[in-house]
Amino acid sequence: SDDGLVRIWDTATGALVCTLRGHSGGVFSVAFSKDGTRIVSGSEDELVMIWDVETGTEVLTLPGHSDSVCAVAFSSDGTRIVSGSSDELVKIWDAETRTQVQALTGHADWVTWAAFSPDGARVVSGSDDKLVKIWD
Repeated sequence: SDDGLVRIWDTATGALVCTLRGHSGGVFSVAFSKDGTRIVSGSEDELVMIWDVETGTEVLTLPGHSDSVCAVAFSSDGTRIVSGSSDELVKIWDAETRTQVQALTGHADWVTWAAFSPDGARVVSGSDDKLVKIWD
């Protein structure tokens, strides 16, 4: 959303359940952890944020991109996060230690999509450079 908020909705009733506040720019990407206990969000404020779904509180912030974060996802085991940015980088983060594990270079335009393979061994990313890359 352009207002920097992440909203959680009840799909059965359409009711707003919770609003997550913390980003200072528009939110471009959100994803649930596989177990549903956390949400990761990416924003034009260059931040990746992790949220506790039950309490609605920010668990941690991952700074490190130099431009808008356009794509975020958890690994299936919830221990890592992948982010893609208009800085043309794909970054892999340790979701518990707040550390950047790896920065993947190779795209020549905004990274607009990123995800882990089901086994967590690979990352796939898509970019406005019209390329889809698979990373080992």
